[in-house]
This record gives sequence, C-alpha cells and structure tokens, in this order.
Amino acid sequence: MEPLVSTRWLADALGSPDLAVLDASAHLPGAERDARAEFAEAHIPGGQFFDLKSLTNPDSDVPSALPTRIQLEDRLGALGVASSDRIVLYDNSALRSSARAWFMFDLYGWKNVALLDGGLQKWIAEKRPVESGAETAEARNQTVPVQPSVIVMGDNEGRVRCKAEMLANIDANAEQVVDARDAARFRGDAPDIRSGVAAGHIPGSCNLPFGIVLNEDGTFKGDADIRAAFADAGVDLDQPIVTTCGSGITASVLLFALHLIGKSGALYDGSWSEWGSDPSLPVATGEPA
Repeated sequence: MEPLVSTRWLADALGSPDLAVLDASAHLPGAERDARAEFAEAHIPGGQFFDLKSLTNPDSDVPSALPTRIQLEDRLGALGVASSDRIVLYDNSALRSSARAWFMFDLYGWKNVALLDGGLQKWIAEKRPVESGAETAEARNQTVPVQPSVIVMGDNEGRVRCKAEMLANIDANAEQVVDARDAARFRGDAPDIRSGVAAGHIPGSCNLPFGIVLNEDGTFKGDADIRAAFADAGVDLDQPIVTTCGSGITASVLLFALHLIGKSGALYDGSWSEWGSDPSLPVATGEPA
C-alpha cells in the first residue's frame, strides 16, 4: 500500500477484512468544532474514531506530547485494529491532522499505513457514501510488531527533538528548522492563538506554511512542487531538517510531504506552544534571517 491513497482506491478497498479506516481529525480550540460529534454525524463507512487529541503522554512536560508506543498499541487494541491490518488515516480538519497520526505510526515502526489524500472533505465532495453513529469495535489482544531500529519515546534521538536540543541548535546550526505556521504568526505580526505565548519564531528558522505543499482541494502536491516549496523557503533537502509549528500537528504535514519525496526529518514536538511560553528562550521576529 502506498503512503498516500486516493478516494477511489479507498472506495474500492472498503469492506476488506484486513482494512482499518481511522478518523484522525483534530481542530484548533478557536475553530469551535467537536471532532467526535462530527464523526458521529458523518464518517467513512466502517471507520473508527481515533480520538487523536486524547492520544498524548500525560507524564511528559511537553504540551500535547506524543504518546508512548504502549499507549498507541492500547488505543489500536481498543479499536479492534490488528497488527496485520492495513491502516488508512483520514481527517476532516483544516490542519490535515491525520499527518500527526501518521507520524506516530511511522515513529513506532508501522509500515502498512497510509493517508487518504484530500481527507473526508474530498470524499464528501465526490458524493461518496458516509455513515452516522458512534462506531465501536471488539478489542483484540495483540502484539504490535516494532522494527528493531525503532526506539521507544524518551530515547528517540533520531526522530523527536526536545526544547534543549532546539536551543543548542541555534548556535550549532546542525539542523535546518522549518516552521509550518502561517507567515503572520511566524514573523510576529499576529498574536499567537494561545494565551501567554509570545509572537515570533525560533531564531534561525525558515518558514514554510504547511498549506503550500497542498493543493486547493487539500490533496498533496506532486513531487516537483513539494521540492520547489521547500527550496523556495530556503531549505536544502540534502541537509538535516527538523519541523515545528504551533503544537506538532502541521509540522507533521511537512514531515509527510518530505516522506512523499523520499526524504525524512525530525519533529520538535513541543513546538511553539512550548517555546513561546518560556520567557527564558530567545524569540526572533520578522522575516527569516
């Protein structure tokens, strides 16, 4: 299964016994949207509500921290998703939040996972069938296979960055920091959407608003356009990259776009909600240096 599947592909695959379809919608607080209620109102037939917003590590100091591998396994078991299933993630969010869920799976070694290109918006626009109601599934006892190279959270130096590492990188300049937020918030021209969080960006960051790697219908752009978007933002695709945003969601959209063109990157999971709320940390404003 390719990492990005079309609505036609999914429509043809629905009903397959080894297919799990998970709604990974999440919204900003200001959107005043309830992802669970919207799922109950309309979702792809056979879909399950992944409840992305609740899948965080409560023992971490990082706001909305990535879950542990065990948390992810438990959530999938509760949804009745077997370790051998093909998983298709989708969302109905302006944030393309299913990319955050994809990063969780990719982090812990799941290989047979894809995003639905265009999400539920495209599915509905094409007048494809939907179901209503809060779907449930019988939990299965399972062991999720994890590749030996995958390291559990807390010691994952290859894929997730912490605040101290981001601070050290300002001087070391070992990794290019790419901020997925809109240009106004990046520059500090607009206040942050969270109370008590400074305006601006991590010094030395590039700015690539995540929507630039998407088409108007929410589907991902092609290889050449994705490469051009990173290049236009001043990013060298042959050098290490770490992405950031407000809370780690749209930064994951950029990581998925990198994945589509055969590249990889790390995630600053705390992102601006952590950095901008710490007055001891340096903040830059204006255009990228």
